[in-house]
Amino acid sequence: MAVIQKYGKNYSPDLVCHKENHPPGKVGVPGCNKKWPEHHSNWPRPVARVWTVVLLLGTCLLYCARVAMPICSVSMAEKFGWSKRESGMVLGSFFWGYCFTQVFGGYVSDRVGGEKVLLLSAAAWGSMTAFTPVLAHLCSQPILSMTLARFLMGLLQGVHYPSLASLCSQKVVESERGFLMSTVGSGSYLGTLVIGGAGSLMLDLYGWESVFYVSGLLSVLWAYCMWKYLLKGEGPIITLESLGSGGIQSKITKRHWLRLLKQPAVCAVIVTHLCTASTFFTLLSWLPTFFKDTFPDAKGWVFNVIPWLVAIPSSLFSGCLSDHLIGQGFDTALVRKVMQFFSMGVSSVFTLLLCGKTTFPWAVAFVSATMGLTTFSHSGVSVNVQDLAPSCAGALFGVMNTCGAFSGVLMVYFSGYLIETTGSWASVFALISLVNLLGLIIFLGFAEARRVDIDSCKVRHHNIHI
Repeated sequence: MAVIQKYGKNYSPDLVCHKENHPPGKVGVPGCNKKWPEHHSNWPRPVARVWTVVLLLGTCLLYCARVAMPICSVSMAEKFGWSKRESGMVLGSFFWGYCFTQVFGGYVSDRVGGEKVLLLSAAAWGSMTAFTPVLAHLCSQPILSMTLARFLMGLLQGVHYPSLASLCSQKVVESERGFLMSTVGSGSYLGTLVIGGAGSLMLDLYGWESVFYVSGLLSVLWAYCMWKYLLKGEGPIITLESLGSGGIQSKITKRHWLRLLKQPAVCAVIVTHLCTASTFFTLLSWLPTFFKDTFPDAKGWVFNVIPWLVAIPSSLFSGCLSDHLIGQGFDTALVRKVMQFFSMGVSSVFTLLLCGKTTFPWAVAFVSATMGLTTFSHSGVSVNVQDLAPSCAGALFGVMNTCGAFSGVLMVYFSGYLIETTGSWASVFALISLVNLLGLIIFLGFAEARRVDIDSCKVRHHNIHI
C-alpha cells in the first residue's frame, strides 16, 4: 500500500515527519501528539469575513487610542510647557512598553488562541486611554504621568499584532492571508483617519481631553461586543494549565528556535520589519508637528485625514493584488518582494521630495503617496512570516515587532533631537529614506517563502490518497 501526499506550493520535503502505520490523516513521530487540536482548523469563508470586519474595526480603534497622543501633543505641550525633546520623550515612551510584550503576546496566542489575548488587551488599553486625562490633571508632574501612561499603553497594545499573526496562521488558508492581513492592517490607517478628522474637531471644540475619553470608551465597547457576540460570552480565561498544554503548533524547543533564527530568510524578515516599522512609527509620531511647524495656518483636519484616506484603499488593493498574483501561479516569494519594493523603495522617493521647499498642497500629496505605498508591506514582509513559520507565527512576529518597536523608540527620539539641533525637517526625511533603502536591499536579497520552521510534526498534509 502506498501513500501519496500532496502538499502546498511552498512544501519543503525536509520538514516532513514520516512514520508507518498511522491512521489516515495522522502523521507523527515519537513525542508528537497524535491528534490535531480543534482550535487550529481553518475558518469557513463566511466566518472568516465576519472576523475580518471585526478585527478591522478593532485595529481601527487600536490606532484611534494610539494616535490620540500625537494628535493632542501640540496642545498638551502648550498647556504643560513641554519642549520638543520632552514631547519626543512622551511620544517615544509608548514604544519602550511596546517592546516588552510582543514575544509574550505571540507566545500566549500560539497556545490559547489569539482571540482571547486580543479581547483582554483591548479591554485594558481602552480603559487606560479613557483614564489618561485624569492622570494628566491629578499628577503634579504631567510629563512623568504621561510618560508612564504611554509606557503602559505600549505594554497593553504590544500583544495586538502578534495575536493577529498567530490567529491568521491558525485560521486562514495561505491563499487568503494577504487579503485578511492587508484588510485588517488598513484598520491602522482608518483609525488614524478617524482620529485625525474627528479628533481634530473634538480637539478644537471640546479640548484635548475629549479625544482620549471617546477613543477609550469606544475601544472598551468593541471588546464587550466581541466577547458577547463572537465568543458567545465565553470567559477569556488564560490559565497556567492552558499555557502549558498548547497545541503542537506552539511547541518548539530552544534548539529549534536557535536554528530558526539562523535562517537567512528569517533574519531578513526581522531586519526588514525593523526598518519599515521604525520609519512608519517616526512618520506617525512627527507628521502632525511637521505640518504645524511648516504650515502654521493649515487646517489640521486636512493633513490628519487625506494621507490616511489614501492609505486605506491602497492597503486593500495591495492585498487583493498579492492574492491574485499568487492565485495566478506567480512565485510567492517574488510577489512578497514586489510588494515590499513599492512599500519601501517607491515610497522613499516621495519622502525625499519633502526635503525641499514645497507648498502645502504638494506636501500633503507627497505624504499621501508615501503613506499609501507604505501599506504594501502588509502583503510583503508582514505576511511573509506566516509563509516561513506558520507553526510559531505569533511568537516570531512578536520578535519582529519587538525589534521594530525598539528601533521606533530610538528613531522617534532621535528625530526630535535632529529637529532641535538642525532646525530642519529634511534630516528626518533623509534618515527615513536611508533606513527604508537598507531594509529593502536585505529583503530583496534574502527573502523566501518556503517553510523553514523546525516543528515538522505540524506540517499539514492535504488530499491524502490511498
